Amino acid sequence: MNRCFSILALTIAACAVVRAATSNTTITVTNAAGSLGASGLSATGPVTLSGIGSGTFTGSLPLTPDSSQNLNGTFTINVTSGTTGTITGTLKVPATALVGGALTGTVTVTGGTGNFAGATGTFSNATGSLNLLASTFSLTATGTITTSGGGGPSTPTPTITAVQDAASNTPNIAQGSIFIVKGSNLSASGFTSFAPPRPTQSTDGVKVTFTPVGGGAGTDAFLVYLYNQSGVNQIACILPSTVAVGNYNVTVTSGGTTSASFPASVVANKLALFTQDSTGGGLASVQNFISQGVVDLNRLTTGSVGGVTISPAKPGQPVIAYGTGLGGYAAGDNTASPLFDFRGSLTIQAVVGGMTIPVDYAGRAGYAGEDQINFTLPANVPTGCAVNLQISVNGKLSPAVTIAIAPTPSATACVLPGYTTQQLQSLDQGGSIVTGGFAISQFGISLPQIGSVKSNSIGGGFIQLTAFNIAAAGQVNASVIQAGSCQVFQAQSTGNTPNPNANLTYLDAGTVTITGPSGSGLSNQVLTKTNNSYGIISTEGFSIPGQLNFTLPAGGYQLNGGGGPDVGTFGSNITLSAPITVTGGLPSNVNRSSPLTLNWTGGAASDLVQIIGSSSTSTGSGASTVTTSTTFICTTTAGAGTFTVASSILSQLPASTANSPGILEIASGNAPATFSASLPKLGGSANGAFLSFVGSGAQVTWQ
Repeated sequence: MNRCFSILALTIAACAVVRAATSNTTITVTNAAGSLGASGLSATGPVTLSGIGSGTFTGSLPLTPDSSQNLNGTFTINVTSGTTGTITGTLKVPATALVGGALTGTVTVTGGTGNFAGATGTFSNATGSLNLLASTFSLTATGTITTSGGGGPSTPTPTITAVQDAASNTPNIAQGSIFIVKGSNLSASGFTSFAPPRPTQSTDGVKVTFTPVGGGAGTDAFLVYLYNQSGVNQIACILPSTVAVGNYNVTVTSGGTTSASFPASVVANKLALFTQDSTGGGLASVQNFISQGVVDLNRLTTGSVGGVTISPAKPGQPVIAYGTGLGGYAAGDNTASPLFDFRGSLTIQAVVGGMTIPVDYAGRAGYAGEDQINFTLPANVPTGCAVNLQISVNGKLSPAVTIAIAPTPSATACVLPGYTTQQLQSLDQGGSIVTGGFAISQFGISLPQIGSVKSNSIGGGFIQLTAFNIAAAGQVNASVIQAGSCQVFQAQSTGNTPNPNANLTYLDAGTVTITGPSGSGLSNQVLTKTNNSYGIISTEGFSIPGQLNFTLPAGGYQLNGGGGPDVGTFGSNITLSAPITVTGGLPSNVNRSSPLTLNWTGGAASDLVQIIGSSSTSTGSGASTVTTSTTFICTTTAGAGTFTVASSILSQLPASTANSPGILEIASGNAPATFSASLPKLGGSANGAFLSFVGSGAQVTWQ
């Protein structure tokens, strides 16, 4: 398994616009070494540009002249000292130069990169010599070069848009960890990686500097790579462990120009686990230990992908997770194979499906900035294709990712309810599946400000899943969450615009309607579509202007999809069941650091029970307000009569505030009704589930 982290895909801001600049210069190429071939003459040699710098000239001339008996060639000048960058253009000389005639002609600059991005220019008085016998080429040309920069040839100013850890892609950088600077104009075009000992500045002058907000000398980070391809520009670095905890201004210097500062905080520890698609969520970069020297990449099924062996983890098996951010280790920041175990100074545990597991090793294990956490799955570990995995460092949990765990040591695949092993194998080989889910939910809630109300909702949608984000299936179809386990989801909205999950693809199913029994007020009611997610809500007992008014009495409900460009027609029906009764009711205050146990009576033994908790935080104001909501969903059956939500799940919810109280809900429903729909664009079909939940909820303070 390649343990290096992947380069992340993101949207990059457009380059800053600066005024044009013109520089007078003389280009001098002296005795460039040439070679003569069937297609013409090529030459490479030293070049100087007066007032600009020096570097290497590479050019070519064809042997066949044009109708005016001129040879039309091309050249590239790589300026490596002074004002750096690349200049490209064309060269026109008379064909008589090939047989000893005078070399006079025109040099035209048509483009460039780095400090010469968008360069143009004309040198109409080029003179020189061409010696075919000695295979040398010389040239002198005086003229002007105009670039898009100001004050002479210059690169657009670097712009930083984010400084994030390299695993979870979130702010706050731990000492000694790998982080990413994202933005535009940060480095020249291309990809450059650096092996230990890594520089703090590239040969073309790129560096990343952390300067204390309170003043003082800046510290340059160790460069891991420079990447500027396909519209993505970012720099990966290792933050020196000697950089003190605190607030910093981060700058990027590139081509002699320094960016505006970008705020960042340095912390002592902030572990985040790498994921296989580099999104920071979903399937973690985990290896399953097979034998000494033999490991499998953790996936859904057993086999191989691209020559790498894969398998789900098994109960009782040792596994290895990779991340960054355990903390500083100055002696290993820039060495080839650092080894250091943090367990001597930190309390580190693995948390798998809510189960706390001791670790056998946690620290650097051969790569600067990268942490390796070894632990053994117990025989009774929760299993499934998307079991939550986190690492606790002194009680602070890393962001939730997932691991695939087979049900038995001899099983060859994990289990995802509703999906076959063949479908899981297809996902492992790079395929995708589409899952659909719609649910009718009613929660009786007592709100201190209002009194008793019933919150009614009907909604769902279709999402396209890969092996890496299969955990997201639970967001539209709770029945795929392994009974007896919990999953945690996050969603963001800006102003009034929701962004459920930027890593998910929702599909267009056209118009979706719901019809309910007499008294419901639902007769071919169209579900509102927002970004291909469907839903309607109503509140009984409290009138909200503009909101639909419908109820959810007992009886049958019919769901119909008219079909759209992505998903064909579908239909299903379900009956609401009687709710379970929570023993002692739901609490109004919950300590997130302690397990929460709920007990109930009623319901058919096979009824699906889901427990939902949510909380949110907001930053900014007005239309720029960004709200991040965290929700956990736990599933079991009514026959269990009890469920305990682990503190490792609860602690992921942000603490409640006076302006942002939390919600806790529990509900039960009949076994899901299944349906299928064709996929006009993707081909094949999508499986879906229609669920119903009736239960109770409470406003709760997450402490």
